[in-house]
Amino acid sequence: MKLSDFDFDLPDDRIATRPAVPRSAARLLVAQGDEITDAGVRDLPDWLRPGDRLVLNNTRVIPARLSGTRLRTSAQGQTSARIEVTLLEPRADGTWAALIKPLKKLKPGEVVTFAAGLAAELDHVADGQGMMRFNLTGDAFDAALAKAGAMPLPPYIAAKRAADERDKTDYQTVFARNSGAVAAPTASLHFDAALLSSLRARGVDFTEVTLHVGAGTFLPVKVDDVTTHKMHAEWGRVSAEAASEIAATRAAGGRIVPVGTTALRLIETAARSGEIAAWEGDTDIFIYPGFRFHVTDALMTNFHLPKSTLLMLVAALMGQGRIGRIYDHAVQEGYRFFSYGDASLLIPQND
Repeated sequence: MKLSDFDFDLPDDRIATRPAVPRSAARLLVAQGDEITDAGVRDLPDWLRPGDRLVLNNTRVIPARLSGTRLRTSAQGQTSARIEVTLLEPRADGTWAALIKPLKKLKPGEVVTFAAGLAAELDHVADGQGMMRFNLTGDAFDAALAKAGAMPLPPYIAAKRAADERDKTDYQTVFARNSGAVAAPTASLHFDAALLSSLRARGVDFTEVTLHVGAGTFLPVKVDDVTTHKMHAEWGRVSAEAASEIAATRAAGGRIVPVGTTALRLIETAARSGEIAAWEGDTDIFIYPGFRFHVTDALMTNFHLPKSTLLMLVAALMGQGRIGRIYDHAVQEGYRFFSYGDASLLIPQND
């Protein structure tokens, strides 16, 4: 299985840099078996049945991008350097793993000062990442980070424009609860109060799980044989209540529809034995064609990068030939791609 099998041509103007307003005004490509229908996200209740269950990732994105100043005093006087920090994940020792640019301008023991009274000392460097120890913890850290930080937009958006105050709302789901992600579960960005209400009125049930999406979700695949690719790990949790709800829906004949690849990867991790169960930990599950799904019946997701692990995941669900036709249709019909783009509802069987 070659990396080139998952390539396609995508015009640059298909990459969305702002979301649809309102959220549910985005377009929705529905692929049911071999049939493709152009619809809208607000039409989602029409494509689901009473008793179906949507699985939502309730992770909350932190404003993980920080810009600060390092001061250094020497015999020649005081010098300063601008330091850009992107937080990746907290570590058990109280430090934060972070990407630091330029890393060569910062030495262990030196302090970077940010806005809102926030500062961090470089503890050490490991595998190209800096371990930063902040001067604040708990609620005080969260409050300062909210003021000093910017949303960590994906590289393909950040290359076109800087993050701004709008992104602090736009790049957060309406059901975000548990802080820890440095990237949004983007399919969930299409949901607003009106859509959630319509789905409930339709008889669709909801289950929340948590997967803290990491920056590794944007890492490219660098091997030609995709089966040898090593996935990044992300922390997630499926509670006993969530597992019970999913199992009960399946037993009653309802469909399990994760919203986003993050929710799908998490529930399939929790069901590796063949049955869904409570689970917590780091998952590096890699889903590509040939994968056996244990609990997923359909998937709502955005449109993904060429040669990405997420494109491999949807190919595993729908089949490579079918997903190729779906993406050809999306490009031809002007769907907007990636994090702020349009959505798809992928239903493998025409039932």
